[in-house]
Amino acid sequence: MTTASISSPATAPRNSARRVLAASMIGTTIEFFDFYIYATAAVIVFPHLFFPSTDENSALLSSLATFAIAFLARPIGAAFFGHFGDKVGRKATLVAALLTMGISTVLIGALPTYEQIGIFAPLLLALCRLGQGLGLGGEWGGAVLLATENAPEGKRAWYGMFPQLGAPVGFFFATTIFLVLAHFLGDEAFMSWGWRVPFLASAVLVIFGLFIRLKITETPEFAKAIEKAERVEVPFFDVFKSHKLSLLLGTMAALATFVLFYIMTVFSLSYGTGTLGYSREEFLILQMVGVLAFGLFIPVAAVLADRFGMRRVMIGVSIGIALFGLILAPLLGSGNVVGVLGFLCIGFALMGMTYGPLGTALAAPFPTAVRYTGASLTFNLGGIFGASFAPYIATWLASTYGLHTVGYYMIIAAVITLIAFGFIRQTAE
Repeated sequence: MTTASISSPATAPRNSARRVLAASMIGTTIEFFDFYIYATAAVIVFPHLFFPSTDENSALLSSLATFAIAFLARPIGAAFFGHFGDKVGRKATLVAALLTMGISTVLIGALPTYEQIGIFAPLLLALCRLGQGLGLGGEWGGAVLLATENAPEGKRAWYGMFPQLGAPVGFFFATTIFLVLAHFLGDEAFMSWGWRVPFLASAVLVIFGLFIRLKITETPEFAKAIEKAERVEVPFFDVFKSHKLSLLLGTMAALATFVLFYIMTVFSLSYGTGTLGYSREEFLILQMVGVLAFGLFIPVAAVLADRFGMRRVMIGVSIGIALFGLILAPLLGSGNVVGVLGFLCIGFALMGMTYGPLGTALAAPFPTAVRYTGASLTFNLGGIFGASFAPYIATWLASTYGLHTVGYYMIIAAVITLIAFGFIRQTAE
């Protein structure tokens, strides 16, 4: 795309608010839909169909290794798509990231198994997971910028929360489809073909996302950067050269959000169905109630951030997460429905409060010329340090030292995030 192909800010047609918000939200909806269907399949399906072994534990570990591939690929995707997002434009890059992510997800649902093609089956699964990670790495930053760079004055946090709102929506869809399949299909039918349905069904979301994104125009702020010739040659190098502190603080700022989310989802599901003895269906229903609180508190946090300031809200929420760490063990460890549901509702409500303004918070410190790259890298590096290890650390702490130490782990993450938000500053345009 040439500079001439981008209209000047004065003459470029303005994107409608509805189209912008739908286009930014669809990507994270697919992301979290993918996260949960893959995480579920990696535990109950892939070890049997793609990694057959006489040792069940080895098969499970091999399957979970493919789950981790996406987290390692995401920073690479952030740097790759971030480069073109800052050089070519937000729209074209978002379309490419969505296609990379969407095609990889759908292909998983069509893969032959180990019994059909042998060792090529797990290799193809790993390749598709790599494609998902690369696409996801470039998706989030662009979606946030599409929203915030189209936002009217005083509405940045409100617009920026729509990509974040895709998280509970995607989580809700994924949980619902597995509950429906579990209800109508027996174990044999599910293992034979039923597990493929969620992956293939994601094609509907991808097609809808492409339809919306192809109709949007470039963001006004990027068009202005083009007009003023503000683009840099290699955004990735410029971020590490001139914005190292913003990158470090952004990674620290995202830490508590990721730790909290993976404790509320992966760890709590494992602990609830294992130690507490709930069936998978019972605990998924409880989680769905918690996810409603997640979705409700995302817009609440955005309104507060626009009114009182993003940093104040995020500092207050970080303190709330630390306090939640103190009551985690009494609530979840009680084992009764009231205590577990209280744990899930409070935790997911705090998740909504921290996740809602996070996109705006991580994008704000970077200038337009490197904002796609900078925001994407901070979010995905935060994911590596916060998400990749959280379920393992929490499970190890709970089994070795007791459930209360999982709360201490959450407190440490909250304190690190609190320190980061104490130093983060927004970039003046």
